[in-house]
Amino acid sequence: KALTPENIAQLEKKPVVVLDHHKTESDLPFENIMVNEPAVATSELLYKVANENGWKINEQAAEHMLLAILSDSLGLTSEAITANSLKVVTNLVELGASIAHIETARREYMKKSAAILEYKGKLLQRVQYFLNGQLALVHVTWDEIQEYSDAYNPGALVIDEMRLVEKVKLAVVIKTYPDGRLTGKLRANPEAKIAETVAAYFGGGGHPYAAGFRVFEDYDKIVNEVVSATDKALQEYETA
Repeated sequence: KALTPENIAQLEKKPVVVLDHHKTESDLPFENIMVNEPAVATSELLYKVANENGWKINEQAAEHMLLAILSDSLGLTSEAITANSLKVVTNLVELGASIAHIETARREYMKKSAAILEYKGKLLQRVQYFLNGQLALVHVTWDEIQEYSDAYNPGALVIDEMRLVEKVKLAVVIKTYPDGRLTGKLRANPEAKIAETVAAYFGGGGHPYAAGFRVFEDYDKIVNEVVSATDKALQEYETA
């Protein structure tokens, strides 16, 4: 939820604890206690806090915490996974969380209509490739957002397939809105973890593998800038 003058005023009156699984500094405009340390997901950190304070984790909470770990770790496959992460997963399963139940729910959520599948095919046909195939990019228009977003997020439909194309190191979905706003969704492959770096060029942020940005600019200009930013990020990553 975005901070507004109204909720900031409310938060200033209450004790605030911030949990973050990245090593970051708090820049909140009110007094807060920052609890942060590297972990695969915030729920791994939350589990540690709960365990150290003797808080009971019921079955529903355990499943939600496990879901967060599976989501942030791409199904326990990311480089951020540690032995401690797996121990937390084991403990959450012992508390009643079910990986099978989470996977069944995920598959149900991922189901799509025949019309959405047809639209996915059209989107994939429009993917453009830049930088000798290292950058894959597709444009989602406002008309498409209006027509399809209630049924399925257009970007989520294709970004993983784009990322799995040979030679592609960064996949980008750009959406355009009638007020001149553009949003960019970025997903990077392990051989070039540059999503956060490219997003930062536009004032955005995220993670090395997944990031995003929002700007008010002409679409063609932003595409050119995404290509330039990606090219620079790739060069810096390869020489680091």
